[in-house]
Amino acid sequence: MNNSHHKESVLQRLSYLASKNPLSLISLSLFGLYVFVAITASYWIPFDPLKSNTSIALQAPNLMHWFGTDHLGRDVFSRVMIATRLDLGIAFSAVAISFVIGTALGSMAAYFGGWYERIICRVGDIVLAFPLFVLAMGIVAVMGNSLINVIYATAIINIPFYIRIARAEVSLQRDRQYVQAALLSGNSHLRTLSYHIFPNCLPNLVVQISTNMGWAILNAAGLSFIGLGVRPPAAEWGILVAEGADYIISGQWWLVLFPGFILMLAVFSFNLLGDTLRDLVDPQKRT
Repeated sequence: MNNSHHKESVLQRLSYLASKNPLSLISLSLFGLYVFVAITASYWIPFDPLKSNTSIALQAPNLMHWFGTDHLGRDVFSRVMIATRLDLGIAFSAVAISFVIGTALGSMAAYFGGWYERIICRVGDIVLAFPLFVLAMGIVAVMGNSLINVIYATAIINIPFYIRIARAEVSLQRDRQYVQAALLSGNSHLRTLSYHIFPNCLPNLVVQISTNMGWAILNAAGLSFIGLGVRPPAAEWGILVAEGADYIISGQWWLVLFPGFILMLAVFSFNLLGDTLRDLVDPQKRT
């Protein structure tokens, strides 16, 4: 009964947000569309994204090739669609790593305090002192140009954000009565932190996850654009934009326009999704 009431309440809030702010509905729809494309694209794209055919190279968009063809005759639409899986995979993996590590460090720093908190906070401040994209470039350059290192670099530059949010949220919760009640009932400090305090901090962290998804996608595409990310001939949005940039002057505008637009729309949708989630979890917004 409580579950059904809770589901109904969530649906009511979603419908209310959609009526008051249509961008919320748009963000949720775009998120669902990108996830759907990432999962299913390999089953319905019209052409092999890696197969070249120089006889049809640099064709403008037409009925057969909706986004045109590139300099090797590969179908741009198929490459853009299949790249969704790789870019979202990089973003999800990087954000998952930074979320787990950052929230664990930030939560324990706020709960236990002392020298541990000072060390964690100073390390996070040092990371944030660097321009984050430049730091990601340096990490990939040192560790080696590979997909897994792009994920690690993207995760590392996002960890301090979760440290700060988790530390702030746990600091607000640790002295409340339900925490004292949990400790008095026999729970250990670690169990109290994990099972009682952390769930109350999760809503704001979920909002940060959505925002970081957009940053992670942009970071991965940027690294690939400058040659430090995913390597050709793999289909990735940053690579597609980089390859198309050489042909803008000669008039092949579609090589940059379509992958660039899909990349921009992905970042835009995740940023909008963060605003939607903030409206859902903020009590003042719900009232």
